[in-house]
Amino acid sequence: MEAELMALAAAGATAFVQQMAGDSWAQARNRMVSFFSRHRGGEEDVIEGELETSREELTAALETGDEQTALDVESEWRTRLRRTLQANPAAASELRAILDEVAPGGKGQQVAAVHNIISGGVQRGPVIQAGNVGSLHLGPTSDRG
Repeated sequence: MEAELMALAAAGATAFVQQMAGDSWAQARNRMVSFFSRHRGGEEDVIEGELETSREELTAALETGDEQTALDVESEWRTRLRRTLQANPAAASELRAILDEVAPGGKGQQVAAVHNIISGGVQRGPVIQAGNVGSLHLGPTSDRG
């Protein structure tokens, strides 16, 4: 069950970060604010401010090609979702419903644990596994030092 919750948190973070970069952000933000205020006991205005700060960071990162900051924003929300689901596993059904509502093409997607091993040399850049990374664009690896 733990692996399923972690996979759901990762899928949720990916979907919400994609929404941050898109035109339908207001709907996704409102759903996230409600979700976190109910399940983590936070004040709605504080959560909304944190989401907007993350969106500003993501937007700036995407405009400048700062892939690490974009990945950090997603990682932050993945961690928050994972902790929320660990504290309240029953919140998983609500998160799935939110994802079905706000994630493009998210209806009917199954979340499953996946284990991968990367071999064959040194990886000099981020290694990402995702079903859909939407509008997140990583630059060529030759630009990284």
